[in-house]
Amino acid sequence: MNEKKKVCAVIGVGPGNGAALARRFAADGYALALMARSTKNTEALAEELADARSFACDVGDAASVAGAFAAVRAEMGEVDVVVFNAGSGVFGALDDVSAADFEASWRVNSLGLFLVAKEVTPAMKAAGEGAIIVIGATASRRGTARTTAFAPAKAAQRSLCEALARQLGPDGIHVALIILDGVVDLPRTREVMKDKSDDFFIKPSGVADLASMLVRQDRSAWTFEAEARPFGETW
Repeated sequence: MNEKKKVCAVIGVGPGNGAALARRFAADGYALALMARSTKNTEALAEELADARSFACDVGDAASVAGAFAAVRAEMGEVDVVVFNAGSGVFGALDDVSAADFEASWRVNSLGLFLVAKEVTPAMKAAGEGAIIVIGATASRRGTARTTAFAPAKAAQRSLCEALARQLGPDGIHVALIILDGVVDLPRTREVMKDKSDDFFIKPSGVADLASMLVRQDRSAWTFEAEARPFGETW
C-alpha cells in the first residue's frame, strides 16, 4: 500500500517563482495544491505534474482563502507545507499611487499570509510539524521613492513572519522568510532589460532550491531569514 504523500500548497503560482517552486516540491515527493487568483497557469501546470491540483484563491479575500483551503482539505487532506509566493504590488511615488493601491498591496502581502496561516496552523500544531516559507523582498527592509505602496506591505509581511516564527517554532512549525534581492528572471523582466546578461537575474529554480532546503532543515538549526541575490548584485 502506497504511503499518502504530504501536501504542499504553493500560493501565487505564475510562470516564474511559483512554477519553479511547484516543480521542485513535486520532485521532492509532495502532492501539490497550486493556488492563484486565476487558474489559467495552475491548471496547465497541474496537468504537467503528478499529484497536483489547481485551486482559485485570492489571498486578499478572506472568503476566497477559506473556500480554497476547505477544497484542499476535502480533496487532498491537510496541508503540511506552505510556500507563500503571493507578493504583487503597485510601484510608484506618493503622487502616483492611490489609497486603493496601498490597501491592495497590504492585502496580498500581509493579510493574505495572515489568512493562510490561520487555515493551516491548527493541523500543523496537531501533527507537531510543518513549514511556512514566505518569498519576501528587500523592500521589507527599506523604502525607496517608488515603493510607497509596496515597501510598507512587505515590511508588514516580514514582521508577521517573525511573529509567527517565534510563536509557532515551539510547536514544531518552521516559519522562514526568503528575501529576494535582485530581479527575477521572467519574460517580462527580460523584455524590459534586454541589455542584461543571464548572470544579472535571480533564477526561479535557485529560489525553489533554497525553499526546499529550508523545509528540510534539521530543527536543531532552523533558519528564519535567508537572502537570495545574484552573485554580482551590489549590496
